[in-house]
Amino acid sequence: MDFIIDRLACTGLFRRDLDYHLLRGVMVVIFAWFGYDKWFEAEIRGLLPLITHGPLISWTIPVLGIRGTAILLGTSEWTFGTLLFLGFWNKKLGVLGALGSIFTFIATVTIIPFVPNGWDLGAGGFPAMAMNAAFLMKDLVLLAVSIYLLKQDVVRVIEARTRLAGRQSRILQNVPA
Repeated sequence: MDFIIDRLACTGLFRRDLDYHLLRGVMVVIFAWFGYDKWFEAEIRGLLPLITHGPLISWTIPVLGIRGTAILLGTSEWTFGTLLFLGFWNKKLGVLGALGSIFTFIATVTIIPFVPNGWDLGAGGFPAMAMNAAFLMKDLVLLAVSIYLLKQDVVRVIEARTRLAGRQSRILQNVPA
């Protein structure tokens, strides 16, 4: 096992921040694709059983209608994906994208207990998932990734602010009175 670990340690897989950049990039792709799908009525109609049972998003159909819900969700997902993308360069924008992403996945994860036909009655019901509930389980991982990105971006913003304050302090100390 040590041999395998030593070989892996020599690869570029453990380069600083590779995981952070990889997860950010994957989230950008996911939001681009999810957002794109929402512009089509067939996608929203397919998601109606989930949306109408979501404690945090069920209000969208009665208030906005199917098309308005599609626009809201698609626009939100593209906005959060864009903010996450911009977070490669601007960590404050990354923080906004991660916060939006966290809200998105909290909203979808809260649907899991209420999803229609989500529990396989032939296998005894809860906790035996049917496809409807299993479809949403991926959002637990996406929520965890969103929290990770938020933490990383907040830490980087604070570190940058601290470095800047240190530089400004050193400059002021060298200025003659």
